[in-house]
Amino acid sequence: MRLGVLDVGSNTVHLVAVDAATGGRPSPMSDWKTPLRLVEQLDKDGNIHEKGMKKLISAVGEAAELGQKLGCDEFIAFATSAVRSATNSAKVLDEVEKQTGVRLEILSGEEEARLTFLAARRWYGWSAGRITNLDIGGGSLELSTGTDEHPEMAFSLDLGAGRLTHNWFDTDPPQKSKVNLLRDYIDAELVGVADKMRALGPAGLAVGTSKTFRTLARLTGAAPSSAGPYVKRTLTAPGLRQLISFISRMTAADRADLEGVSSTRSHQIVAGALVAEASMRALGIEKLEICPWALREGVILRRTDKGLE
Repeated sequence: MRLGVLDVGSNTVHLVAVDAATGGRPSPMSDWKTPLRLVEQLDKDGNIHEKGMKKLISAVGEAAELGQKLGCDEFIAFATSAVRSATNSAKVLDEVEKQTGVRLEILSGEEEARLTFLAARRWYGWSAGRITNLDIGGGSLELSTGTDEHPEMAFSLDLGAGRLTHNWFDTDPPQKSKVNLLRDYIDAELVGVADKMRALGPAGLAVGTSKTFRTLARLTGAAPSSAGPYVKRTLTAPGLRQLISFISRMTAADRADLEGVSSTRSHQIVAGALVAEASMRALGIEKLEICPWALREGVILRRTDKGLE
């Protein structure tokens, strides 16, 4: 069965098409995405404004047409933090369906964390022991920990890199005082969740998923994406602290010139780095392994586990 998975995230609209099989590896045979920055398309009342809705409808429509051309037998379309937190999310879902025929499913933050954890567990296997997983998106931060395929605890906080950049930084580069204030805010938001997760015991393996963690690892010396998914990549707390002091003084344009940083995400990498550093510190993590699988793979695995006709 050819399965199309459409991920309407806070940064991008991303479609992968997979020739899925029960027990098979979820490797995409086609991969398409377009930047949207949906989390930045919110007005002062928390609504996705008209311009943002038009961009979303256009992107979903293009993805749906591509899915048909690729011969997808089944199409799974979901949305995460930006749509989930929008005041007018119901109207957005209805309008997208009316214009494109695609009904987006809104994943809860906890479900997003659980599916991402499943992907990390399948990638590393049972020998990893307790996995603690961190995933930084554009709109939210997901945290989970557990010894099985389903985490014992899964949390989602509105600490996404795009959301924090939009809400906290109004200069380029950001003012040092704003960076310090944001760091304090992130620390405060993490306290309760970190205490609960640490009470379960230390991780056998601490894992980072998402484009933000891959970018941060690349900036601290990890292998480029061209080296393939099986190369071990890590991110250390000391390396991350050193990186923050460097990139927080740069403009977004200068950051975009760094190897591994895309022009569409260079403006939000400072906030993403602050979230990563604070999360690792709160959980007592000195080193993360970067997992190439994340939410989309978790969605595919959940579907194939149910069996395919």
